[in-house]
Amino acid sequence: MSPLPQYKKTRFIHLGLIDYQKAWDYQASLFSNILDTKKENRERPAGRQRPTENYLIFCEHPHVFTLGKSGDEANLKISKEDLASIGASYYHTNRGGDITYHGPGQVVGYPVLDLENFFTDIHRYMRTMEEAVILTLDEFGILAGRIPGLTGVWIDEDHPERARKICALGVKTSRWVTLHGFALNVNTNLKYFEYIVPCGIHDKAVTSMASELKAPQNMQQVESILKEKLQLLFEFEWV
Repeated sequence: MSPLPQYKKTRFIHLGLIDYQKAWDYQASLFSNILDTKKENRERPAGRQRPTENYLIFCEHPHVFTLGKSGDEANLKISKEDLASIGASYYHTNRGGDITYHGPGQVVGYPVLDLENFFTDIHRYMRTMEEAVILTLDEFGILAGRIPGLTGVWIDEDHPERARKICALGVKTSRWVTLHGFALNVNTNLKYFEYIVPCGIHDKAVTSMASELKAPQNMQQVESILKEKLQLLFEFEWV
């Protein structure tokens, strides 16, 4: 069976402020539809195969803590019974990584992509998302980078005692289709990170664009630039 040509047409969807479970269910439905198309293509002759869809979702969530499948529940420092007192919820997820926080003022991105339309390399996929964030931050005069062995985007990454995370990543893939994504702290209330051991890392702080620049930032402007950088690096063709 001849492979389909790369199909880089991608639909951008902004869900606004949305409950975490609703956003998870929504991206999971897109994910399942792509997997169904790939399964059906295995039964179709070469000339009748359908291209798989690609999606990039942006949203914000109400206060929520999420734990990855390999995470340690002990990294949630507040009891589940007390979550309501801080207006937060808690979910186990099927992504990689440990515990993290999502909340208002944070750009959450969920690329639901068939990587066979782009490149079949999970390491490259993660680094490409990180690079889009690094390039976005540079537009605001924030120098950021990576720390070997630690997923995400960091400020002062060359100084272990001062290094602080500004963007977390966690993904799941099946048959080269992606689920979950990244969370960039823009105007995030950093106090909520005090209730967890962020990403299971005990000796690193968390920061936001507002904290680094000493002023709240325009969320729409950040989203617009980040969307542009992702398009540049993945070569998305918007539909």
